[in-house]
Amino acid sequence: MSQRGLLIVLSGPSGVGKGTVRKALFESEETSYEYSISMTTRQMRKGEIEGIDYFFRSKEEFQALIEQDKMLEYAEYVGNYYGTPLDYVNQTLDEGKDVFLEIEVQGAMKVKEKMPDGVFIFLTPPDFSALKSRIIGRGTDDMDVIKERLAMARTEIDMMRHYDYAVVNDEVPLAVERIKKIIESEHYRVQNVIDCYEEMLKEM
Repeated sequence: MSQRGLLIVLSGPSGVGKGTVRKALFESEETSYEYSISMTTRQMRKGEIEGIDYFFRSKEEFQALIEQDKMLEYAEYVGNYYGTPLDYVNQTLDEGKDVFLEIEVQGAMKVKEKMPDGVFIFLTPPDFSALKSRIIGRGTDDMDVIKERLAMARTEIDMMRHYDYAVVNDEVPLAVERIKKIIESEHYRVQNVIDCYEEMLKEM
């Protein structure tokens, strides 16, 4: 019996450490998810690699993909576009592989509209002061952008109510283990396996 893969969506406020947790998760030998790389129009940061951290594209290229309806979701965030290619996600799920998305909150809500059966995980900071320290500590943005990110983070945290799970990122290894347990349990949810058994019953 072949089971369609799970769509796993990890998001949370800017500066919460989504990228750090995702990288640690995928460095684990137990991880077998397919990571769906997001596309963005923002500038590449030091240490980032094309095709690994993001697909970096111009605004014109990104807008052309939107017009062709080739994005699962997209959002404009602090002056830049972020989005997820649609065809790759569906093809990988049909192959029985879990697809892991690390995206912004706006994008996650659009994914939920199109694929409500996904597993939506919200990564939270231990408290707001910790989040503020992380955003300022990046050293990659000027003060105007930092203020904008902090204001946006307040709005994003309020969106937690639309997710299935909330995971505190107090320590990265602990956050990774919590996410693994969530995904493992989702594979045993009846609604995710019932189609396979209905096919078995037809053959009996």
